[in-house]
Amino acid sequence: MNTKQRLLEVCNEYVDKRINDYKNEIQLIKESIASNDKGNSEDDDSGHGKLLNDLEKNMGYLNDARNTKDYLKQIKTNVESKEAIIGSIVKTNVMSFYISTSIGKITIDNHDYYAISVNSPIGQLLINKPVNSSFEFNKNKYVINEII
Repeated sequence: MNTKQRLLEVCNEYVDKRINDYKNEIQLIKESIASNDKGNSEDDDSGHGKLLNDLEKNMGYLNDARNTKDYLKQIKTNVESKEAIIGSIVKTNVMSFYISTSIGKITIDNHDYYAISVNSPIGQLLINKPVNSSFEFNKNKYVINEII
């Protein structure tokens, strides 16, 4: 398995874990709401309202994670490009980036890659740039040395 495949696998595992965590949290909230409904004969709806708010929030997070999973399915690890595109490993003079989804640092074979989204500020600076392009981010000057 090549580095791109391994990076994509780590991203997918991360998103799968998020999906499972949100599903579990939603189930716990639904159980709390159900037990609240059975045992609550008073007019105190503040706890119930908070649970419904938490449920809605977690359902939104779950939907976002599912959308990220669908997005990752579009990444092809065998595509080569002379410009930074989704699925590219971009090596700069400062650090290496994997354009996919924003999950942060991934270490493979003692080398650090930063998984970033194309919509992130640095992703916007990288996308469609060829080798030898330069850009500034957070007062650091980056030069693209290699695109894989």
